[in-house]
Amino acid sequence: MADGNKIFDDLGKLMNDAAGVADGVRREAETAVKAQMERLVNDMDLAKREEFDALRELVQIQGEEIAELRKELDALRSKKKSS
Repeated sequence: MADGNKIFDDLGKLMNDAAGVADGVRREAETAVKAQMERLVNDMDLAKREEFDALRELVQIQGEEIAELRKELDALRSKKKSS
């Protein structure tokens, strides 16, 4: 019976080793794919999220400023017509 347990112990160790190797291969593949994707994105010259958000905020502020300037211009034109 001791030989049967040794076989199962050896089989268990072998399966653990195989799982460890498979996990290492998976991590290595993920790292390689991630590096390749980063190179691809960098080659595409895409804007980073932070840059996009900053530009969107700037455009929104400028749009509000333009609306205010148009109101002031319309008020000046109305004043000039009534003079």
